[in-house]
Amino acid sequence: MQIDSHVHFWQLGRHDCAWPPPELGSIHRDFLPDDWWHAAQASGMNAAIVVQSQPSERDTAWLLDLAAGDARIAGVVGWSDLAARDAPERVTALAAQPKLRGLRPMLQDLLDDDWVLQPTLAPAIESMVAHALCFDALVYPRHLPYLLRFAERHPDLKIIIDHAAKPDIARGTLGSWRRDIAAMAGLPHVFCKLSGLLTEAGDDWHARDVAPFVDHLMATFGPWRLLWGSDWPVVNLAADYAHWFALADELTHLHRAERVALFGANAARVYGIEDY
Repeated sequence: MQIDSHVHFWQLGRHDCAWPPPELGSIHRDFLPDDWWHAAQASGMNAAIVVQSQPSERDTAWLLDLAAGDARIAGVVGWSDLAARDAPERVTALAAQPKLRGLRPMLQDLLDDDWVLQPTLAPAIESMVAHALCFDALVYPRHLPYLLRFAERHPDLKIIIDHAAKPDIARGTLGSWRRDIAAMAGLPHVFCKLSGLLTEAGDDWHARDVAPFVDHLMATFGPWRLLWGSDWPVVNLAADYAHWFALADELTHLHRAERVALFGANAARVYGIEDY
């Protein structure tokens, strides 16, 4: 069973969809489950984890509606205002939806890099833990020291770093990212998505540009705590679906059991998807 751990769907101008902007022409249109299925079949995908792309509960509700009627959607990572006074109740209500498997507050877009450290989040995080929801962390390298402190505070919360924290592959700069990713990997309840790397590699990327970053992820998280994701359709800005899948397969050099883990079993285990 192969599971793509990071897929987006959207309908422009509906369900609070305000991104992507028109200047991102190749992805400035609607993307729905059948579109993903068409792109993913050549790579042998069976199911997807669908991740919110809008900071909106309307968008999350729409994704959950899609998931309810589509066996190809194994789970949904949604959005809720975790700093709201009634956040625990909102989390509980969302968790009642069978395919809600996590929440993502889109930390990269928030004004304060240390947003995750505010004490007011604690009740919402406790509710997430109580309902076995994962915390997807959409961050840049500068957020990692704060995310580390957050993770240390919440050892019972499964944390998944999206897109390996978007390292500066275009400049070939491992720098503090190398150190901070290794620190995050030192915590057993933290996981990382092998996704989104090609869009950080610049217009003229080559496999050799991406390889050192993949090597470091393999050396720190290893094949049992990495989840492959396409980041479709955003990946279309850099390469097609099959190309990224093949490149990840090539660069990770995995044995059969490790490959099964990276390309599906880890996603099923971490997100708690019992039927896949």
